[in-house]
Amino acid sequence: MTQMTLELPTTEEAVIGLVSISDRAASGAYEDKGIPALAAWLDAALTSPWRQEVRLIPDDQATIERTLVELCDTVGCDLVLTTGGTGPAPRDVTPEATLAVADKLMPGFGEQMRQVSLHFVPTAILSRQVGVIRGKSLILNLPGQPKSIKETLEGVKDADGKQVVPGIFAAVPYCIDLIGGPYLETDEAMVKAFRPKSAVRQK
Repeated sequence: MTQMTLELPTTEEAVIGLVSISDRAASGAYEDKGIPALAAWLDAALTSPWRQEVRLIPDDQATIERTLVELCDTVGCDLVLTTGGTGPAPRDVTPEATLAVADKLMPGFGEQMRQVSLHFVPTAILSRQVGVIRGKSLILNLPGQPKSIKETLEGVKDADGKQVVPGIFAAVPYCIDLIGGPYLETDEAMVKAFRPKSAVRQK
């Protein structure tokens, strides 16, 4: 009698676009810090497989739109994280470009980023980050500074490490589940992915 071995389904590799939007960094005037900060945080936070698609582009709305469309429609990114260009200055057009390519607006992400950042700086109310869905891709605008990127992704914790205000990444894995993407798993010491019990995959 032949013995059959059941194989557990493998976790699909996630494709994550990392887009830094800055005139000066794109021109080589100074070293970009947004993409390295994003990549380092994801390396530490994600325990499931992923690979990155990196783009460093200027603050130009048409260029941002083309880049987002390429990453979503051609590259097939499950998640696209942008950094930079979300303030009130004339050249800050990342939210406008993101909204221009969106199929659905996910306002909770921008609201929560500002809520987190207000615990650190009053100027957080000047940030205009948005979250949207295009096809099967989630696009999130993040702040430009590495410290702020970490804070908005992880949230606010007290001196004992207890969560005071949730960061936005806690909701990202389930959102990607709902739009048909791969199952993202996280290191709970950094950020615990929230899913309803019915959506948790048994190991």
